[in-house]
Amino acid sequence: MTVTNRPGGGRRVKSVEQSIRDTDEPGTKLKKELGTLDLIVFGVAVVIGAGIFTLAASTAGNVAGPSVSISFVLAAVACALAALCYAEFASTVPVAGSAYTFSYATLGEFVAWIIGWDLVLEFAVGSAYVSTGWSEYLQQVLELAGLDIPTKFELGGFFTFNWGALILVVALATLLYRGTKLSSRVSLVITTIKVAIVLFVIILGLFYVRAANYTPFIPEPAPGTIESGGGIKQSLLSFFGGASGSVYGYYGLFAAAAVVFFAFIGFDAVATTAEETKNPSKALPRGILGSLAIVTVLYVAVALVLTGMVPYTDLATQPDGTKATLATAFSSLGVDWAAAIIAIGALLGLTTVVMVLMLGQIRVLFAMSRDGLLPTSLAKTGSRGTPGRATWLIGTVVALIATFFPAEDLEQMVNIGTLFAFVLVSIGVIILRRTRPELPRAFRTPLVPLVPILAVLACVWLMLSLSVETWLRFVIWMVLGVAVYVFYGRSHSLVGIRQRSGQGEAPPETAEQDTTSP
Repeated sequence: MTVTNRPGGGRRVKSVEQSIRDTDEPGTKLKKELGTLDLIVFGVAVVIGAGIFTLAASTAGNVAGPSVSISFVLAAVACALAALCYAEFASTVPVAGSAYTFSYATLGEFVAWIIGWDLVLEFAVGSAYVSTGWSEYLQQVLELAGLDIPTKFELGGFFTFNWGALILVVALATLLYRGTKLSSRVSLVITTIKVAIVLFVIILGLFYVRAANYTPFIPEPAPGTIESGGGIKQSLLSFFGGASGSVYGYYGLFAAAAVVFFAFIGFDAVATTAEETKNPSKALPRGILGSLAIVTVLYVAVALVLTGMVPYTDLATQPDGTKATLATAFSSLGVDWAAAIIAIGALLGLTTVVMVLMLGQIRVLFAMSRDGLLPTSLAKTGSRGTPGRATWLIGTVVALIATFFPAEDLEQMVNIGTLFAFVLVSIGVIILRRTRPELPRAFRTPLVPLVPILAVLACVWLMLSLSVETWLRFVIWMVLGVAVYVFYGRSHSLVGIRQRSGQGEAPPETAEQDTTSP
């Protein structure tokens, strides 16, 4: 491997050319077999899940009221702005690793490591969180079949044994090990079914909508306590704004946007498959933007129908801790047969969410290992063209978290890590336009630097709308990540090793003529 030694300091930046050349290294080469349809399927598969089947109802009842539909729009706008930046990067640097790889080429190794560390929050922790939700729906489906079998057992204290989540993660890890194309075909079948169920829910729900349920559209703010969204549970924005909490009102609307942002998480996982795409310059932008457009329409439609069917107060969390879901709304109206269909749809929907999140984490781990920031043995690919060791490692970690640890409090942690990565990717587009204007870009983010700046502002606004508690946890996570980099990543970095030995990469304009390999 070679590196870029740029004048003016020790910042390690891996050039776009080198990143692309590394994709042909024997032993760490991924198989190119994905097309535009595969990418759109992955995008829709990972995004349609928790947002429709669980988050929409509970967020309406506990945080925003009927205005949760606006919250979905605000979250979608932030995602769309970031998606435009992702699309340019993905078509310019078609390499596994998504935001991690993009940042290595623009902001340097340390920032790239931080983003990779953030993506662990998004993909690995997100996989574990959604797996526990899948297990709950599995129990519901078993009950519909007349089997009263709990899928989770308390082990005492902090620990649980969630066998439902365990079998899901093991099955999906096995599927991902067998190949990305096979995973895409399975996703296509399941995604088609769950989209059909979502459309069915929207159409059926329209018959139960009552205009009176939309009033008040933005409820009056509720006084906050630690238990009801006050104190460190309230958003950072409302905390510094002097409000007692962020339940209902405009603070609630913005806080809800930050919460339902979780529903959109995963569309960027499409970018992690860049190296396995047959025509990445065209397929990646279409896959990212196409999947985001489809799911946004479905989310807003479900939110409007849901809050029109029942009063938002009926969707609040019950005293025993039971959260409302999409099925709850139909059950409260006596349409139990529809609730059964929704439970089956949720089980299918969350299956593909977990699969694509795991796929994204495996590809990020693969990219970081290929650069030496993590053990290089994890970057080895077998005869199937997939990183087998990385797949089983991620499968094991996700299985352990989902099986033995309660994941209820991880949702906002996933959000803040992802938003931070979006911010850095958006900044990276501006930097790469200035430092490498000659690079071929099959897709160009419009109105640069305006769109990237708006993406940064939108994502920062959503970050500020997350709870104080989440920010405290995020700071601790970041400190831990810096420690891992300082004590392992920095010294084992292949870029750093070459830099210290004086082996530098040819300047970008002559790099194509350099055919030697150190």
